[in-house]
Amino acid sequence: MSEKVLAKPPRMLKILNWTSLVLMLAATWMVLFYAPLERVMGEVQRVFYFHVATGWIGMASFAVAAIAGIMYIRKSETRWDILSLAAVEVGLVYSFVNIVTGSIWARPAWNTWWTWDPRLVSATIMLLIYLAYLMLRQGIEEPERRARFGAIYSILGFVSVPLSYFSIRIWRTIHPVVIGSGDPSAQGSFDMTSKMLQSFFFSLFAFTILGATILWHRYRLGQLEEIVDERRFEVLNS
Repeated sequence: MSEKVLAKPPRMLKILNWTSLVLMLAATWMVLFYAPLERVMGEVQRVFYFHVATGWIGMASFAVAAIAGIMYIRKSETRWDILSLAAVEVGLVYSFVNIVTGSIWARPAWNTWWTWDPRLVSATIMLLIYLAYLMLRQGIEEPERRARFGAIYSILGFVSVPLSYFSIRIWRTIHPVVIGSGDPSAQGSFDMTSKMLQSFFFSLFAFTILGATILWHRYRLGQLEEIVDERRFEVLNS
C-alpha cells in the first residue's frame, strides 16, 4: 500500500471517528444522568460502567492479537504482524484503565485500593504478560524473526485472558460477578435495574466501536511505520 493511500483515511474510518464520538458522549450522559444512583455505593458506582467496558475491550484486543498471530504463522504476511502489535498496544491501554478504574471503585467498596483478589491478581498478570511481549519485540532486530516470535507469544499469552475472565467464577472472590455465575456461593454479586442494564450494555457497545476505531488508526500507523523502515533500509543500502 502506497504512502498516498495511507495518508488519506478511508471513508469508513472517518464515519467511525464521528460515530465513536457521538456514542461516547451518549454513553457518558447515560452513565451520569440516566442510570439511577446505586443505593449502597452512591456516585462512585458509576465508574463500574467504564470499568467493565474497558476490561472487555482489553480482552477483545488480546483475542485479535492472538488471531492475527495465527494468521501470520500461516501466511507470513507483514500486515498480520502489524495488526497483532496494534491490538496488543490497544489492549494494554484499556487493561491499564480497567485496573485503575477498578481501584477507584474498590477504595470505597472494600476500603482499600488493592487486595489480593483472584480477579485483580490474574488481570495484573495478564497486563504484565503483554508488557513482556513489547519487551520481547524490542530485543529482536531482525524483522521476520521478531514477527514470528511475536506471533507465537501473542498466541501463548492469550491463555491469561480466559484465566482472568473466569477467575471470579472458578475461585471464591469478593469481586462482583456481573453476568452469570457458575458458583451460587460466590461472595461477589451485582444486581442492576433496567436503566442500569441499558446504560451498561450501551457503554459496552460504545466502547467496542471506539476500540475498533482506535485499533484501525493504530494499524494504519503501523503500516506507515513499515513504509518508513523500508525507505530507511533502502537509503542505508544505496
